[in-house]
Amino acid sequence: MKTKPILVVEDEAEIAGILCDYLHAEGFSTAWLARGDYVSGWLDKHVPALMLLDHTLPGLMGLEVCKLVRRHSNLPIIMVTAQVAEFDRLQGLAQGVDDYVCKPFSPREVVARVKTVLRRSGNHTETIAPLSSPCLKLDDPAWRALLEGRDLELTAIEYQLLRILASSSERLFTRSQLISEMYHDGRVVTDRTIDSHIRKIRKKIEKALPGFDPIQSMYGVGYRFINEVGDA
Repeated sequence: MKTKPILVVEDEAEIAGILCDYLHAEGFSTAWLARGDYVSGWLDKHVPALMLLDHTLPGLMGLEVCKLVRRHSNLPIIMVTAQVAEFDRLQGLAQGVDDYVCKPFSPREVVARVKTVLRRSGNHTETIAPLSSPCLKLDDPAWRALLEGRDLELTAIEYQLLRILASSSERLFTRSQLISEMYHDGRVVTDRTIDSHIRKIRKKIEKALPGFDPIQSMYGVGYRFINEVGDA
């Protein structure tokens, strides 16, 4: 199984390169983004193990990035910052930052903190709530959906969409409601985008458990998640 990367969000290429080099030396794979406003789009398509997030970024500041991520994910986040005042630390913790590294930093310290936060977040991977029968389990820290123990191998955006539907079982969501729940960065998203994601989720569910289709569609309106086997 492919290892999930550490996402490094840092606008200074030299610092990002050093962090990636040290992480690679410890066996981690990495991905690098230079702007805060790139993060949301990247997370729609990828699932990292942890994010190293610079505080001061072009496009979108680190705390704003953290707020957006925390609306749908428990992804471990370590903030890399020169803002060491108590107010700034508390503000970051309130937005869901898991740990801080202050500049200037030792790359070895950053790697050690990455390992510590990953171990700590791993302690929560067993708290997976069964959401339907047949048993669908959602593992938020890992962004994994398990159907009768089989990994559906959803993309990040597919996982978010399934979580919204399954966490409010029997509720009918319009397409516009789903768009509002999932996208917070002002991008233009059409109803067809939601329909396309739903089709892909259904195919993966069908592959994992033929005959089980928990996503019910209402023509011209939207979708709901149901707790029974049957046709939608």
